[in-house]
Amino acid sequence: MEPYQKEYFDREVCQPFYHRGNDCGVLLIHGFTGSCAHMRPLADELAARGYTVRTINLPGHALTEADMAQTTWQQWLQAAKEAAYQMMQEVRVFTVAGLSMGGVLALLVAEQMKVDACVPISAPTAVKNRLLPLAGLASALIPRISWGSPTDRHTHIDKAYDFGYSGFPTARGADLNRLIKMANRNLFSIQCPILVVQSDGDETIWEGSADRILKDVSSKVRRKLWLHGMPHVVTLTPEYPNIANAMDDLMQYASAQKDRQA
Repeated sequence: MEPYQKEYFDREVCQPFYHRGNDCGVLLIHGFTGSCAHMRPLADELAARGYTVRTINLPGHALTEADMAQTTWQQWLQAAKEAAYQMMQEVRVFTVAGLSMGGVLALLVAEQMKVDACVPISAPTAVKNRLLPLAGLASALIPRISWGSPTDRHTHIDKAYDFGYSGFPTARGADLNRLIKMANRNLFSIQCPILVVQSDGDETIWEGSADRILKDVSSKVRRKLWLHGMPHVVTLTPEYPNIANAMDDLMQYASAQKDRQA
């Protein structure tokens, strides 16, 4: 598929979302080539339950692929950490959550900052595409990779919120791989309550990713929500209310735990 023009993202659901609710806040981070729109149904659901909710567009995203080509993993991680720090000044209990690469960033934030809960969703510890580690070398010969046309596996996706790039600059695949390796290396440093969400229908990530995360973190409270038959972007499927339910339970637990420690 050809790259989209910048105007493709000129719609409300693609813009950063902020809802000021109670003193429990959650940052929702979209994935590689995605946008805020991928997190919007979940954001709206959590906001309706009274939480303070923020979404961000990572540097180089929701613009053009040419803009993405000028960004790096350092900028993506820094943007996630800055948004997390800002929310931590606004709320008493802070949860960081993300989809796919956003889930990897959520893990890195939880590894490097003192958060109250972490929710990686469809977060890879490895991907099924074995060419990803070679992306840096391949970029000289293949500057862009197209995601291709949607398949039947995406029939569960709500197209009203499915706004991301149709492909990506090949070199940025190496940045994604770097983030995955960084997160894997320090999973042991995560001690906060954690909820890992994954689907057995995920066509993108290694099926053992959720269990690897839960095995390697140091958290005393480790929960898993295993979905069935849903594609990678589970936040745009009919399962998003179930994800919100599980997140609600975890955040209430984190809030009660913080009250006990006060």
